[in-house]
Amino acid sequence: GVKESTVRRDESDLGGMFTLLTNSGEFHGENPLRALPSLKRKSPEMTYLTTEEIAKLLDAVSGDARRITLLCLSTGARWGEAKNLRAEHIINNRVTFNKTKNGKVRIIPVSDEVVSEIKTKKSGLLFDVNYEEYRKVLRSVKPDLPKGQAVHVLRHTFAAHFMINGGNILTLQRIMGHATIQQTMTYAHLAPDFLQDAISLNPLKGGIHISST
Repeated sequence: GVKESTVRRDESDLGGMFTLLTNSGEFHGENPLRALPSLKRKSPEMTYLTTEEIAKLLDAVSGDARRITLLCLSTGARWGEAKNLRAEHIINNRVTFNKTKNGKVRIIPVSDEVVSEIKTKKSGLLFDVNYEEYRKVLRSVKPDLPKGQAVHVLRHTFAAHFMINGGNILTLQRIMGHATIQQTMTYAHLAPDFLQDAISLNPLKGGIHISST
């Protein structure tokens, strides 16, 4: 069959063609594609490592591979951000990511233990890791890792466990560097007692008597 992405692309191209024809006066009437329902994009499956899988991964890697793993699991950094991290960017237990996806600087605090593990020099790039080899190790730890998810799984793991452990969704948005809260809401359902705040934080909890008897 035809992939959804191909259908979406063809629909977009045809829509653009009708718009050009209409604007140039070559076509009169309604754009016929407007009557077609658009295909909804499927949200990518979000996979993360369990506590047991994290332990297995840390046992399976060493040297720079282990250090970059610790950094990503401690900060939610993207792989590219971690690869570009320099020793000079870690000051007073704060990691500064300058080369980020959206171009905005992010500063994330880390523990003394993490700093002592990952900052092995005073200057220069901290990690030299072959990603293809690293990905093989990841797949040995989590064989069912969806295609294309390997580069993101450590970031997803940080965010997932942040919420599982009771973290605040707005704080997570800042840590992850998401432009919108909708991106971060992917992880909201992992919070303990998700949606139970509807019971504990609704306006009727302010002492209003609601019983009819």
